[in-house]
Amino acid sequence: MKKVIVIGSGPAGISASLYLQRSGNIDTTIISKGMGALEKAEKIENFYGFETAVTGAELHKRGVAGAKNLGVQFLEEQVVSLNFDENFKPIVETDKNKYTADAVLLATGSARKSADIQGLKEFEGKGVSYCAVCDAFFYKNKDVAVLGNGEYALHEALVLAETSKSVTMLSNGFDAAIDIPENIRLIKKKMISVNGENTVQSVTFDDGEILNISGVFVALGVAGSTDLARKIGVEVSDNKIVVNDDMQTNIPFIFAAGDCTGGILQVSKAVADGAKAALAMIRFLKK
Repeated sequence: MKKVIVIGSGPAGISASLYLQRSGNIDTTIISKGMGALEKAEKIENFYGFETAVTGAELHKRGVAGAKNLGVQFLEEQVVSLNFDENFKPIVETDKNKYTADAVLLATGSARKSADIQGLKEFEGKGVSYCAVCDAFFYKNKDVAVLGNGEYALHEALVLAETSKSVTMLSNGFDAAIDIPENIRLIKKKMISVNGENTVQSVTFDDGEILNISGVFVALGVAGSTDLARKIGVEVSDNKIVVNDDMQTNIPFIFAAGDCTGGILQVSKAVADGAKAALAMIRFLKK
């Protein structure tokens, strides 16, 4: 029995799971911490089969129920990283466990969370990064900071702590949602700006304090599809995952569907993407 992990329980992920599970020889698991963009949809009036408007929450509820009815397994966990084992099989790491699979579908939407902090966008690629695994090497024995206050931010901080001189978590005015280990400093004060000349050199807080650092790693909220994709070398362009006509990425057993691949941000497009990706994954796994 082949194993597929779908990351995300939105329209793309649920749609894909239906086709995967019905294939008969694929064990399908969806890992998700919430409904994503559907949660903010008060009314959906342009979706086939509904006489009257339906809320995003209700549509999500029906989708999950249909998938569970077919035997799709659901794990309510937060995915923090995507990697490979010694046999080059994908490993999905959550805040609770690690899971291996034969193929993975990224379907967590498109939003990359940022913050309204002066200099943050301007220094992207010049000291501001969104992937610790990708860029930790460049900050070996240097002082760095992670912007965020949850499990995802802590995961990035722990990765950086292995090679950096020091790691500081910046919660930007919020309390930390997790326990911070002793080797990582926490500053709760609100950030005003990221500073530097050609590269990041410091950050300034609302009380005037300046923290001298060489890099800021943004890890707000939970990891999105593009965040996870970058960690394993999946091609990303304009913050969208690059896929072929089969929704397959440049890494053969990693697929992506829905908003994270671009195009119109509509439920109907996400559902179609999910179906297309699932059928391609079934063909791929049969080979």
